[in-house]
Amino acid sequence: MWFNDVIKGAGLGLRTAFIEQVFDNPIKPDWFEIAPENWIKKRGYFRKLFEKIRENFPVACHGLSLSIGSPEPVNKKFLKDLKDFLDYYEIKIYSEHLSFSYLDGKNLFELFPLPFTKEMAYFISDKINQVQDFLNRTLIIENISYYYVPYMEISETEFIKTILKKTGAKLLLDVNNVYVNSVNHGYDPYKYICSFSSDDVAYIHIAGHHKIDDNLIIDTHGNEITNEVYKLLDFTLDKIGYKPVLLERDNNIPPYNKLLDEYMKLKSRVEKYERV
Repeated sequence: MWFNDVIKGAGLGLRTAFIEQVFDNPIKPDWFEIAPENWIKKRGYFRKLFEKIRENFPVACHGLSLSIGSPEPVNKKFLKDLKDFLDYYEIKIYSEHLSFSYLDGKNLFELFPLPFTKEMAYFISDKINQVQDFLNRTLIIENISYYYVPYMEISETEFIKTILKKTGAKLLLDVNNVYVNSVNHGYDPYKYICSFSSDDVAYIHIAGHHKIDDNLIIDTHGNEITNEVYKLLDFTLDKIGYKPVLLERDNNIPPYNKLLDEYMKLKSRVEKYERV
């Protein structure tokens, strides 16, 4: 019943703001990414629209609520609802943020950074293994943008690679987040990218940001992608090889036709590597 090919090429984050226009436009994204929390309990008209999307496009899930870094155990009720959704729609790809967003059972409505320590890496790894066993899927974890590091015993890249090694999880490499953090924290984004291999990375995110000044960038997902981020994306695809790339636009979403202009700019870049 459902379109079940793996993702490839350039994808687009699906939003209710334009879901009604997807089939009216001759330009069709290669695949869509959704936040499962926004669709698990959705019913009626928009649920039918989503099911039409699923019947015609590959779909990946990118979660917001797993909060893998919280000190509490993983929410089993949430995992059960998530697994039922993923299984019903035959969605194989599920990614989440390497962060925490719940504390003492309360939703903080933000993705908070974790201390880069070996102890935290081992703690996260144990929880990831539990999630993977329950969902019967490989978890894909995303490097987040952050403005404060609680504590750093090891580098962020070593932190991530330790988790990947102990769990078999894969990395959702957010190139914009790498660039934003490199400006805000004064490190070399190209060196960061070189820390990872093709085997480490499942797919890539790219998005826009808002520059406050030369030393401060806010990750908004509400602006067009800058030339600096595109340059880093090109370097990433040269370094690790072809990977599917998703355009994220969560805020200040333009009319669908204009959004597709930006999507096609990304797609033309990704196709050069897809053909190699």
